[in-house]
Amino acid sequence: MPINRANSPQQIATVPEEITGQPRRMVAGGVVWRRTFAALRHRNFRLFFFGQLVSLIGTWMQNTAQGWLVYQLTGSKMLLGVVAAAGSLPMLLFGIWGGSVADRYPKRPVMLVTQTVMMVLAFVLAALVAGGWVRPWQIVLLAACGGVAMAFDMPARQSFMVEMASRDDLMNAIALNSSIVNGARVVGPAVAGVLMATTGLAMCFCLNGLSFIAVIAGLLLMRLPARPPAQHRGPAWQHALEGLRYVWCNRRVRILLALMAAVGIFGWSYAVLMPAFARDVLGVGENRYGVLLGAAGLGALLGALTVATFGGSVRPRWVVLGGVGWFSAMLLLLSVTRIYWLCLVWLAAGGMGMMLFFSTTNTLIQTSVPDEMRGRVMGVWALVFGGMTPVGGLEAGALAHWLGVPAAIGIGAVVCALAALVTWLVVRHNPPAPHPGLAGVS
Repeated sequence: MPINRANSPQQIATVPEEITGQPRRMVAGGVVWRRTFAALRHRNFRLFFFGQLVSLIGTWMQNTAQGWLVYQLTGSKMLLGVVAAAGSLPMLLFGIWGGSVADRYPKRPVMLVTQTVMMVLAFVLAALVAGGWVRPWQIVLLAACGGVAMAFDMPARQSFMVEMASRDDLMNAIALNSSIVNGARVVGPAVAGVLMATTGLAMCFCLNGLSFIAVIAGLLLMRLPARPPAQHRGPAWQHALEGLRYVWCNRRVRILLALMAAVGIFGWSYAVLMPAFARDVLGVGENRYGVLLGAAGLGALLGALTVATFGGSVRPRWVVLGGVGWFSAMLLLLSVTRIYWLCLVWLAAGGMGMMLFFSTTNTLIQTSVPDEMRGRVMGVWALVFGGMTPVGGLEAGALAHWLGVPAAIGIGAVVCALAALVTWLVVRHNPPAPHPGLAGVS
């Protein structure tokens, strides 16, 4: 008698994890599509999800308008990289400290402070632009201040996921969080393009400031169980350095972070050059520039939802390395294309590959560490993810200045592909790990 899979209940099987030997839960039957949004059954995560969605739309509006503003004021490709570097360099300097704070203090108050600071910075930039007082050095300074806030916000936010959802729904929560980041990348740049062409740049920054109210309200409405304060004896710097020591001794995390660093420097930095690519290479204005960024966001959104739905049933190694390889191929195609609609296709496909890599890597790292170390390890993750951006921004800006924007994007694509190949050669014959978390990419 045939089985009707559409109506059959979902079954969960506990199976050994591929490398570490630790049990994990997998779907053992037909895929149930409601699993895509499983983490939303947790009230606290729902509040976070919808608050972040509103706030991130504002953030992408500001990012889009800020890049255009810098290029409009200066016409300098190098300064695009400098502004990106200023916004990310603080994560290189303060990321480890931010991770320590996330482990030592409750995460919600930390996020309330960081989100409030970023809201004030957005309003300051809006006032400067509206009054006609804005100068490039002010944009660099405000970007740097926002980077300091982000250095503390990112480790707290990432390690807060397991408290808002549950360990069983952690991969789903991370993937859904990535989906709203990239859903906002679709909406934010498109809205910013319209606003820049109609009401002006200042409105983008003002609306971003207002959007932070949603995430702050969501945090305040959460009902969280009381948690005893973390006990740690010794100086704060020692507590922070324990995260670095743990990462260095954990082979899986070390390999994943090394690959992330390579992709962050040479691949993700393509976004810094998009204003110059839009105006100088494709010859388009504000509206079509916003659509270019939105296309990358749409692809990344599809990638995040793919991980949320199928993340537990596909071997992570192939998702991580395949995602980087696909992203690299799409960047290479972008670098040699001058047809606008084809560029939209390459950006969307590349965004999907990047998100397959990013979401799966984030989950593998978080599930490889104990709860008491999660904040500090995510602080190192923030250091690599955000701290490599200034290096990448400067690298991309310098290459674009000397060789042109297409060459800079193409070189980055080749380096990312080589990094994925080297990683595969390192991990393809992994021996069984002596204890959880010491394997390579599983």
